[in-house]
Amino acid sequence: MTQHHNLINGQWTAADSYCPNTNPSDLSDVIGEYAQGGAEDVQAAVAAAAAAFPVWSTSGIQARSDALDKIATEILARKAELGELLAREEGKTLPEAIGEVGRAGQIFKFFAGECLRLTGETVPSVRPGIGVEITREPIGVVGLITPWNFPIAIPAWKIAPALANGCCVVLKPADLVPGSAWALADIIHRSGIPAGVFNLVMGRGRVIGEALVNHADVAAISFTGSTGVGRGIAEACVKSGKKVQLEMGGKNPQIVLDDADLNQAVELSAQSGFYSSGQRCTASSRLIVTDRIYPAFIEALQARMAQIKVGDARAAGTDMGPVVSQAQLEQDLSYVEIAKAEGARLAAGGVRVACHTGSGKDGFYMAPTLFVDTEAGMRINREEVFGPVASVIRVKDYEEALAMANDTPFGLSAGIATTSLKHATHFKRHSQAGMVMVNLPTAGVDYHVPFGGRKGSSYGPREQGRYAQEFYTTVKTAYTLA
Repeated sequence: MTQHHNLINGQWTAADSYCPNTNPSDLSDVIGEYAQGGAEDVQAAVAAAAAAFPVWSTSGIQARSDALDKIATEILARKAELGELLAREEGKTLPEAIGEVGRAGQIFKFFAGECLRLTGETVPSVRPGIGVEITREPIGVVGLITPWNFPIAIPAWKIAPALANGCCVVLKPADLVPGSAWALADIIHRSGIPAGVFNLVMGRGRVIGEALVNHADVAAISFTGSTGVGRGIAEACVKSGKKVQLEMGGKNPQIVLDDADLNQAVELSAQSGFYSSGQRCTASSRLIVTDRIYPAFIEALQARMAQIKVGDARAAGTDMGPVVSQAQLEQDLSYVEIAKAEGARLAAGGVRVACHTGSGKDGFYMAPTLFVDTEAGMRINREEVFGPVASVIRVKDYEEALAMANDTPFGLSAGIATTSLKHATHFKRHSQAGMVMVNLPTAGVDYHVPFGGRKGSSYGPREQGRYAQEFYTTVKTAYTLA
């Protein structure tokens, strides 16, 4: 079994223990063994990053751009191979996995360009004979803690802007999916960036994550993951004065109005709710449907769900792979029981299923699940399940639908299906979400524009696009006497 080490100060560094990385589509398939680092590995990685920072942060922008472009080029050239690895370790279907790898390459390409577009301002002082310059400088060593559901795209959209803006990085990937992060680290390692600029420390969140968050030489923490963990990180960062950026999920609404195109509404609801096994923070898990279209929508969505083939993520014809782990499957199924106990009516799914290919492979397969006739106060409509589970709430009109959509502690993404320009325009302004979709799935964003939400979904500066600069830099104002 191949062992994969941590990357610290430009060297692949062995750990005291290793953990198997298992394929959720086929539990007999072990991809490799990956390092389980300790607090001492974090100490070494942060020390290396801090030592590399003075040179990297003042290095020429062309050298940074060339390095990021080289990383992007290799990712894109190996898209099929890396997509195969991603699908194998996370359970995302092969087309989705290859698409995610392509997105990671595009992100590095974008930030290779951003290296050459770093700007500032020169303004006159209110005092005669004095000039004022406003510039941005890299913040320092950043700790990046990433989730399992996008094991290469999310590390990419944190690493690329950090390096582009002159920061040094310690990456802690999700323990469930270290393979894609390790492959990305290997590409970065061979890109020509100096030793210590980028470091990878794999291992348990309670060990590696806590050591990063509590390290005095880490200037900022960017975290994507659960709400509970995110809040704990925020508290620790505030106490120590660290800059913090959090993305913590959602309970995203998808409104379907009476005037919607039925086929379009059904398709975008199916795409948002069940593809990627519903394991996306932007997934639509609350379908808010108005009275007149409600019966036809339920019938059409059930028919569409019956067409979804659940099976091995890498097999041809699979529409939805397994959920990522036994723990996630148990959580998903527990919410099915909670919903039934609260009076929701199960309209489809709700059970563990066999692989559609009939291969006999043992995996964490669950049928796409739909509850109807639900109430807003039910736990199924309040808490993030993070699986292929959606619930339908019936409302009388647009006004009630908008109020229902906003009645959540989260605010990441929200969608509306309608042919009314009036309602679409009103919804874009009055939806309490960071991202709004009109006649599009709630899950699906571009890499060159800001990503993030409101309320309990996000905290701190936005990710992606030019807005990423806000987190990875600090502003300096300099005065000069002419």
